[in-house]
Amino acid sequence: MTKLSVNINKLATLRNSRGGNVPNLITSAQDIESFGAQGITIHPRPDERHIRYQDARDLKKVVTTEYNIEGNPIPSFIDLVLEVRPTQVTLVPDAEDAITSNAGWDTLKHKDFLVDVIKTFKANGIRTSIFVDPNVEMVKGAAETGTDRIELYTESFAHLYDQGKTKESIQPFIDAANMAHEVGLGINAGHDLSLDNIKFFKEHIPHLLEVSIGHALICESIYLGIENVINMYLNKLK
Repeated sequence: MTKLSVNINKLATLRNSRGGNVPNLITSAQDIESFGAQGITIHPRPDERHIRYQDARDLKKVVTTEYNIEGNPIPSFIDLVLEVRPTQVTLVPDAEDAITSNAGWDTLKHKDFLVDVIKTFKANGIRTSIFVDPNVEMVKGAAETGTDRIELYTESFAHLYDQGKTKESIQPFIDAANMAHEVGLGINAGHDLSLDNIKFFKEHIPHLLEVSIGHALICESIYLGIENVINMYLNKLK
């Protein structure tokens, strides 16, 4: 079964919009795990507009499933990850002012940088994953960095799938996943995956280990309830 890691950034956004501590991220993460999610993901950004660096430290004390911290490996992020030591770090090439992640790494252009960063994390017992577009050459490049896994950036899949272009939406991801498996990389995926498209994606992507879902899951939970939504995802991921 593909694991479900719930990204709780949007809960932090809601909390920060009013100050105070509602919703409480610690309680939320514990509840999400109790509802069946197999991981918690956070993506702190330098301006801490949703997840704060202190949240990363506090969550480490309570998360009992897989703990995944995403972000651009700037010095402050690297220091945070080395301090917290999550299960997994996912490296994302975000600009500081990016609203959300919008591209994968050019693993050829940034190979030397990625090699150094990944080596540091792995030396500290942290599993590494890097965000990549569904491009076979970028997957091959990822294998040269020493990373354990890739996370396929699925925005293009979701966009085309919504237009009914199912074959066009999925084929690049099938090719990328097959290449990742061939070169010995684990396969994660995330971005714009939802209850509408997750079953189709899961059924077509071989060797899919984990999906990270936040925005859609939290939005769906407004109508359906978060415990119900988590179990709906788990059923579609079987």
